[in-house]
Amino acid sequence: MKPQVTLKRISEMLNISISTVSRALKDHPDISETTRRKVQELAQMLEYEPNAYAISLRTNNSKEFGVILPDISNHFYLSFIASLEEEARRYGYSLIILQSGNDQAIERDNVKRCRFARVAGVFISVTAETEDIKEMLKMDEQNIPVIFCDKVPAFEACNKVCVADEQATHLAAAELLKKNKKNILAIFGDAHLSITQIRMLAFTAYMSEHNASAKYTIIHAANPQEAATAVQKAMKARRRPDAIFSMSDDILTGVMRSIQRSGLRFPDDIGLIAISDGYLPGLYYPEITYVETSGYKLGKLAFNRMMSCLSGSLFARTLIADAVLVPGGSL
Repeated sequence: MKPQVTLKRISEMLNISISTVSRALKDHPDISETTRRKVQELAQMLEYEPNAYAISLRTNNSKEFGVILPDISNHFYLSFIASLEEEARRYGYSLIILQSGNDQAIERDNVKRCRFARVAGVFISVTAETEDIKEMLKMDEQNIPVIFCDKVPAFEACNKVCVADEQATHLAAAELLKKNKKNILAIFGDAHLSITQIRMLAFTAYMSEHNASAKYTIIHAANPQEAATAVQKAMKARRRPDAIFSMSDDILTGVMRSIQRSGLRFPDDIGLIAISDGYLPGLYYPEITYVETSGYKLGKLAFNRMMSCLSGSLFARTLIADAVLVPGGSL
């Protein structure tokens, strides 16, 4: 293994002090031109690279952002990461991607890792179990801004960037009523998540306000398998649903698994509408009608908020990425 080239090694080879090497590499005017040239030529020959971690500890000026997500396997978070990375590169930053696996203990460890590394800031989507965010908010004391994204805590006095959950749900409910659906199976995610609670309340409020005759059944599914099982059970009932509302891409995966196994056809046998990033609906024929909540747009919005915080914006804000209805052939 090639030994690491350090300032100490360069200083020993040239028989000068470490501080002289450091200043020579920075073109400090107190160092003679001859010494600067010797130091820089040797550093180039040895392929010396500054230790970014050591510099950030010394200057408290990191060029890395921490990104903590429950799961990076779904397209929403992949596009969110891609969006953040595009913006970070433009401004000379890089990303440290950490996955909590929806486990609160792992999430806490990831938060500590970011704090000890003194990253420039943290983007985090919390787990379904997360209620106490004190450790995350402590980072503000070290001038490390925290931007909560997508799955955010209920606590108000913090920076949040979310998709337009209420607007997206209203658009989906309106489309179901427009298509004259009378018996709707509405599948929502983990009941502990604020995103689930917001979308469920928006759905029930809209349905109550706009159409008393349409009936709907609400169930919760924490993962695709639970969603698939719920659909199978509903389709065996005496009064089968004529449409399904899927709260997210995770749930949509399970819904489609069950529908395809049952041999049901859109839109004749059953209707379907989902809130989605847009990738999954395009994989099926006919394409699934969905309300777009874009991870890519969310990433841009989150990064802009992070840069505002780094520029001195001290007050907490909640920013919303708009939702858009994208008609397909499933409803």
